[in-house]
Parts: sequence; structure tokens; C-alpha cells
Amino acid sequence: MKLFLIPTPIGNLEDITLRAIRLLKEVDFILCEDTRTTKNLLNHYDIKDKKCYSYHIHNEHQQLEHLVKQIKAVNAVALTTDAGTPGISDPGFLLIRECLNQGVAVECLPGATAFVPALINSGLPAHSFYFHGFLPHKKGKETLLKRLALMDETVIFYESPHRLVKTLTMMLPFFGEERPVSVARELTKMFEENFRGTLAEAIEHFATGTVKGEIVVVVGPATKSDNKSDNPL
Repeated sequence: MKLFLIPTPIGNLEDITLRAIRLLKEVDFILCEDTRTTKNLLNHYDIKDKKCYSYHIHNEHQQLEHLVKQIKAVNAVALTTDAGTPGISDPGFLLIRECLNQGVAVECLPGATAFVPALINSGLPAHSFYFHGFLPHKKGKETLLKRLALMDETVIFYESPHRLVKTLTMMLPFFGEERPVSVARELTKMFEENFRGTLAEAIEHFATGTVKGEIVVVVGPATKSDNKSDNPL
């Protein structure tokens, strides 16, 4: 019995490994964030008649015990999300932890995740970075931004398109207008965009129209002047 964590393309369907395709063919069944999305991928690679079951943020607690029993009853199961690597700002952690607690072997394949190409594309320091996932919508957001602004390493987070300009604007008092920022949008897709500039320039750029797609924000590390006592936590 084994649970395979299989990264899926974040946009371009060719961004998947040969091993991932083979395992998707071989496993007894697949747990999917959205079965329709996974079946589109399976159809693209001519993987037919594969059992797919929903496992997502709205049912992961209720289904956990049942799913682990199902996994223990077969040879191999795959966990996928709609895009990227399971467990990275997507469902997966609870199932992985419970499988390990109950002696089920777990293996994660290398593969697609949005923040890595966004970081490398940014031109900002990549030798040391902090990844936060999605920022809180309201409670604690300002406190978190104050803390992130003082970090001496590159900061990466995900943001929804309708909150992007508001979040960038909230960052201004803590990060400053001249802080270097890269905003990656729709990575690997037809309308991919990689904006690079200052925080002030990013706000001006994205405030001029409707923002669409998946967003990764990469922010340059704080300098010594940013860490002075006039920017307290």
C-alpha cells in the first residue's frame, strides 16, 4: 500500500513527468481536488477508465478516515490537485500525516509548483527565500505584512487577482515604494505575464485594468535601512 503525491501542470499540460503519467495509469484509483480537472488531464494522455474520487478542502476532514482505509486496502493510490504539487497551498497535509501515522508509505514525485518558476523568473535573490502561501484575507494581514517587510530574504506569496492591487497598496507603508517586486501571472499559459519593477510601479501597472489569472508575488529582501527602528513590528 502506497500513496503517491503527483504534481500536475499549473497550466501547460506538457509540464508533467513521464513517471507521473505512468503512475497515473498504474494506480488503483486517484484522489482529485476536482475530478473534472483531473479527468481532462487523463484524457489528454489517453488514460482511460481510471477511478477518480473527490478529495478537497471542503471534505478532507470528513473523508479522512474512510480514505485511509481505502488506501490500505489496495496497492497504490495517487493524490493530485487541480494544479501543482499536493500540499502546497492545496489539500494534502491531513491525508499525508494520517497515512504516515498508520504505516502507509508516502512518496512525492518532483514536479510543477508555481512559486519556483516565479522566483527564478523574478531576477531577485533565490539562494534564500521565505514562502508564505496565501496571505490572510483580513485578520492578521497587516501584522503579517509588517513582519514580512523586515525579512532579509526574498518573500513569496500567492494572491487572488481581485485582491492583488489592494494587497500591494497595503504593503506600501511597510515595504516602501522602491522595494523591488515581481508579479507572475498565468505562468505557463497563453497569457503569461511577468511584471518586474518597484512596488509603486506594480500598483500603477495592475491598477489600470482588470487582473485575471493565478498570481505569484515575489518581493525583494529588506535592506539595512528597511530594518531601522522607524519600521517597528
